[in-house]
Amino acid sequence: MAQPATRPAHPAPDTHLTSDVHPVDEKLPLARLVPAALQHIAAMYAGVVTPPLIIGQAVGLDAGGMTRLIAASLLIAGLATILQTVGVANFAGNRLPFVNAASSAGIAPMLAIAETSAPGTQLPAIYGAVMVAGVFCLLVGPFFGRLLRFFPPLVTGVVITLIGVTLMPVPVSWAQGGDATAADFGAMKYLALAGFTLVVILLFQRFGRGFVQQIALLLGLFTGTLAAIPFGMADFSALREAPVAALPAPFAFGAPEFQPAAILSLCIVMLVLMTESSAGMLALGEICDRRSDGRTITRGLRTDGIATLVGPVFGGFPTSAFAQNVGVVSLTRVRSRYVVAVAGATLLVLGAFPVLGAVVSLVPMPVLGGAGIVLFGSIAVSGIRTLSEAGLDDSSNIILVAVALGAGIIPLAAPTFYAGFPAWAQTVLGSGISAGALVAVSLNLFFHHLGTRSRPAVALKSS
Repeated sequence: MAQPATRPAHPAPDTHLTSDVHPVDEKLPLARLVPAALQHIAAMYAGVVTPPLIIGQAVGLDAGGMTRLIAASLLIAGLATILQTVGVANFAGNRLPFVNAASSAGIAPMLAIAETSAPGTQLPAIYGAVMVAGVFCLLVGPFFGRLLRFFPPLVTGVVITLIGVTLMPVPVSWAQGGDATAADFGAMKYLALAGFTLVVILLFQRFGRGFVQQIALLLGLFTGTLAAIPFGMADFSALREAPVAALPAPFAFGAPEFQPAAILSLCIVMLVLMTESSAGMLALGEICDRRSDGRTITRGLRTDGIATLVGPVFGGFPTSAFAQNVGVVSLTRVRSRYVVAVAGATLLVLGAFPVLGAVVSLVPMPVLGGAGIVLFGSIAVSGIRTLSEAGLDDSSNIILVAVALGAGIIPLAAPTFYAGFPAWAQTVLGSGISAGALVAVSLNLFFHHLGTRSRPAVALKSS
C-alpha cells in the first residue's frame, strides 16, 4: 500500500563497511541478503495483494480469476521494483532501495468505475483508465517538480485521509462475510472470526519485537485462517485448481475500454501517487545519504508510469511507492538497493507461480475484514499525520480541509446523492477520493495561489 513518508533523521553510518562502496550500491553476502529481502517481502506482501483482492471481489471474479489477478499484481510489482532498483541507463529507475507495487490509493476510484460500468465491462473500463493514467505519468513526470506546489501536505493529507475513510466499508463488509446477498451475511460466526483476527494482530503488535511487529498483519491473517479451518470457513478450491506455473496472459480479462470520466478519476489519483512517490524518494535519499535530485525523481516517476501503463496488459493496477518499505530501510539501516532487487525478484517468482498466489485466496473474508480495519485505518492515520504538518493554525486551511473532507464523505454518507448527475459526473464525484482531491486542489489554488497573497501557508514543518 502506498503512503507518504515523513522526512527521517540521518541514520548512523554502517560500521561494517570496509570499502569505498556507497551503502546503496553494496552487494551483501547471501547470509545477510536473503533475510533482509524477506523483511521487505513481509512488510509489503499484504499491501500488494490488497488491490486485486478488493477489485476482484467487487467485480465478481471466481476463484480462478482471483488467482490470476493476484499473480499479475505480484508479477508487475516484481518487475517494477527490479526496474526501479537496477535502472536502465539514465531513462528509468532511481537506483535506490525503493519498492514499487499496486497502490491502495486507486482502489476507491476503481470501485466507483466498476459500479458505474455494465457487467462484463468493469475490468476493461478500469484497465483502460489505468493505462491512460500511466501515459499521463510518463508525460507529466519530467515536469512534476513544478507541480508539487499545487499538492502540498494540506492537499495530499486530505486525499490520503479520504483513502482510508472511504475504504473502511470494504473491511466492514468482509467482516460480515463478504457477500451481502448471502442469507448468513453478518452472522455472528463471521464477526467473531474478524474480531479474533483483529485481536491477534493487536497482540502481536503489542508484545512482538522487531521483525514480529513488522509482520503482525501477516501473522494475524495466518492465525485467523488457521482458526477458520475447523469451522469450514476456509475455501481450498482455488489452491486445488490453480496451475503450478503460468505467466499471466495478455488482456485475459478483456480488451481495455476508454471511458472519459474513468480516465479523469484515475489521472487525479495518479497525481496523488506521483506526489507520494516523490516524497518517498526524497525521504529515502535522506536515509541513504544519497540525496534525490530532480533527475532521480524523474527516473523514479518514469518507472511508475511504465509499470502503470504495462501493468493492465497482464492484469495490474496503478503502481507507486510503498512507504512501509522506506520504514524498513530506516529501521534496519540496510541500505543496499540489491536487497530490494532480490525482493523484487522474489515477487516475480511468486507471480509466475499462480499456485503460490492462490494461497492468499485461502484467507476467509472475515479474516481479511479484521486485518483490513487495521490496514485501511492506518492509511487514514497517515493522512492525519500529514495534515498535522500542514499549518492547521491558519483559518483558511481549516476551511479548506473541512470542505474537502465533507465533499469526500458525501458518497459514503449519502450513496444516492449524485444519482441525478450525468454518468461521467457520478464516476468522478461518486468517489470520495476524486471529489475530495478536486475540492482540495481548487481551494488551495483559491486561498494560496490566486491574487496577491504569497504566504506559503501550507509549507512543511522543518525537520
